[in-house]
Amino acid sequence: MNITRRNFLKTTAAAVVLPTMKINVFGNVSANDKINVGLIGCRSMGWGDLTDMLLEKEVECVALCDIDKSVLDAKAAELVKMGRKAPSLYGDYRKLLERKDVDIVIVGTPDHWHCLHLVDACAAGKDVYVEKPIANSIAECDAMVAAAKRYNRVVQVGQQQRSGGHWKEMIDYLRSGKLGTIGRTHIWANFMYAAMTSRPDSTVPEGVDYETWLGPTPLRPFNPQRFHGSWRMFWNYGGGLLTDWGVHLLDMGLWGLDVTGMPKKIISTGGKFYYPQGSHETFDSQTVSYLFDDCIMSWEHNAGVETGPYGRHYGVLFKGTNGALVADRDNWMIYPEISRKENKIPEIKVVSDQQDHKKHVRNFIECVKTRNFQTACTIENGSLCAKYAHLGNIAARTNIALTYDDKTKTFTGSPEANKYIQPDYRAPWKFPTF
Repeated sequence: MNITRRNFLKTTAAAVVLPTMKINVFGNVSANDKINVGLIGCRSMGWGDLTDMLLEKEVECVALCDIDKSVLDAKAAELVKMGRKAPSLYGDYRKLLERKDVDIVIVGTPDHWHCLHLVDACAAGKDVYVEKPIANSIAECDAMVAAAKRYNRVVQVGQQQRSGGHWKEMIDYLRSGKLGTIGRTHIWANFMYAAMTSRPDSTVPEGVDYETWLGPTPLRPFNPQRFHGSWRMFWNYGGGLLTDWGVHLLDMGLWGLDVTGMPKKIISTGGKFYYPQGSHETFDSQTVSYLFDDCIMSWEHNAGVETGPYGRHYGVLFKGTNGALVADRDNWMIYPEISRKENKIPEIKVVSDQQDHKKHVRNFIECVKTRNFQTACTIENGSLCAKYAHLGNIAARTNIALTYDDKTKTFTGSPEANKYIQPDYRAPWKFPTF
């Protein structure tokens, strides 16, 4: 991808009506208008997205939606304390989408809800900032890309490293060819939070609409380990470290290698080796190899431990014939190849300004105002990275070396793996089709 490309497209969204809602859709936001935001999913990154968005003078928050009344009330009070108007509060996201004055929707909910929230928001004529990974399955990724295109909506995926200055400088360095031929890219993530002890099922906390939280996933008793924050370690709602940190770091690997399609083959192994009695369903130890024509990109994670290569508990390594480039959110460094006696590349250290997220949000607001669909992290790029994460998990869950055909939307010769492509939605929720 050309990192300087900016295609400013002007369009007008057609009025649409969701099957389950009666909505009259307004025209697009002009460059001089206030931009009204509605947040769906008010904890963690959803709230972080909103607060950074409110740093832009054009932005106002008019609505919050969450299934946990205590979270909803607390965040509404916090907005008022910040000097903002009291927002309208909703437990049903469809009611928020009915509002004609909502221009932008932030989707900060658990992964299993991203698809329906984005598709319905696009159909309602809203532009969308959606957290990563964009979806909890490959088929949902495709549905979300189709929805954004069909309804001509501006979408930014919350992979904020795409807006980071030192990451862009890293890409420029890789494109310069100074690192030589890159034969391997290695990515790792070691985090304590991804392994957990077991806790018994319990009653649903007061003020929580657990039925709605489950949404299209199967009915299951409430358990605090499968709720706020730690839900991502259970297959119905997330994909563990590979879909959480993986989409961020795989994105940098794919960007650095200039890869925009599927790998030739995916080989993956994983298990619950560090904490075998833990309640997490996802792998606490996993290795994935993505094979290309001219190189290998590998991923590894270890949950419940933090020590990693180059003194970093997470990072991206590009190994070239002239040296190694190692990067994380703080900096990237060049380690010259020790065997090279002449024409050694110099050691380099480039430090981040730690403004990636603010720049990413600002990019989205500018794209909304100018109707530029080429956001810093498009829905297509978010789909690519999420698919890579899901490919690694599916290969490990089936213990099969896989090849995925993105045209036919199937794994070649693997009916067992194909079962993981699209989830079965629990009624009354229906999988979106286009």
